[in-house]
Amino acid sequence: MSPSQHLSIIVEHCILLIRNEKVLLDIDLARLYGVETKVLVQSIKRNVDRFPADFMFQLSEDEFKILNAQFVVSGRGGRRYPPYAFTEQGVAMLSSVLNSKRAISVNIEIMRAFVKLRSMLDSNEKLRQKIQVLESKYDGQFKLVFDAIRKMMAPDVKKKRKIGF
Repeated sequence: MSPSQHLSIIVEHCILLIRNEKVLLDIDLARLYGVETKVLVQSIKRNVDRFPADFMFQLSEDEFKILNAQFVVSGRGGRRYPPYAFTEQGVAMLSSVLNSKRAISVNIEIMRAFVKLRSMLDSNEKLRQKIQVLESKYDGQFKLVFDAIRKMMAPDVKKKRKIGF
């Protein structure tokens, strides 16, 4: 496995769904970029105008508690404040704030991971739509079969003649 493939797998596992957004947390990004989280956050605070709410947001205290509860042995622990979450656009903007070779290569892999995730979700949606079409098609065919079976099982409505006296 190439280093690029390995990094891609790591990135895919770091992507979380928070507030219906696919995001990466500041601690995971810092680890991927090879910097301390506080250094990453300081860089962002110096360039806060580049990170509107749809690019980056800070988790609420409740979200932070839920996140910590999900990771029993938390690599995210020891923090006094909730982490920042970065959407795909926020991660792309980080490339203009963090301008090292490592940051650039990591950003490329992160963008690829987001594209792959979008592609997988799109293909799942297409599969769901195909299944719905098949279900509606076959429900109609099975209805005919069941109607035929019911007809065969129904008693004959003609009055039977008595045999004999």
